[in-house]
Amino acid sequence: MVNDQRHAGGGFNVAKPTTKGGPDFGRFVAGVRRLQDHARTIDAPDEVISEAADLLDKLSALLTPYDGDEWTTPSGRRFDLPNRGGVLGVPSELGRIDDDTIGGPVRFNRFYLGRNGAAHGGSLGLLFDSVLGYAAAVLTGGMHQRTAFLHVDYRKIVPVEKTLRVEARLRGQEGRKIFVEAALYDDADEDQPGAVLLAESHALFVKLKPGQP
Repeated sequence: MVNDQRHAGGGFNVAKPTTKGGPDFGRFVAGVRRLQDHARTIDAPDEVISEAADLLDKLSALLTPYDGDEWTTPSGRRFDLPNRGGVLGVPSELGRIDDDTIGGPVRFNRFYLGRNGAAHGGSLGLLFDSVLGYAAAVLTGGMHQRTAFLHVDYRKIVPVEKTLRVEARLRGQEGRKIFVEAALYDDADEDQPGAVLLAESHALFVKLKPGQP
């Protein structure tokens, strides 16, 4: 493990952009995401699964000698790629809409499937935590912060494999406290024209003191 005290933020630091991983790192991440989708919904003969498992063992053996840590890996630090080259978050493309709002398209891949074509409820929490954290950082300029609480209201079923839209805005600040809210919309619901509200969230983020983990 890396000694966190070597970094200016103590245990919580802003990722430094990198070009490590080269021009194919985006293709590598996209391939991992496709593999996650296959793993969630694959219905293949036993012998195909066995062959795929053997190939995965070989791939893991290829990559294992190069395991790094969060400070050295390009994952999460490739600012030129969607989700900064990470595979954990729900794929999204966020940008600033105005002084108090960020937003953009978001898509829950098959990997996030719960049941009956709906995204798993926990994946919505993952999305909102990422989006609201990004909004709190961008809209206040306070990059060292952590989630204090996150509340989600589920309004309608959130479909997988469909491009949706998320918006997040700043509600206010009180000292180290940052209050933010977000909403997830379906702009192309065939049964109901216009933007359909799928889920809402509000959260409190707290700015960290110097060196605070």
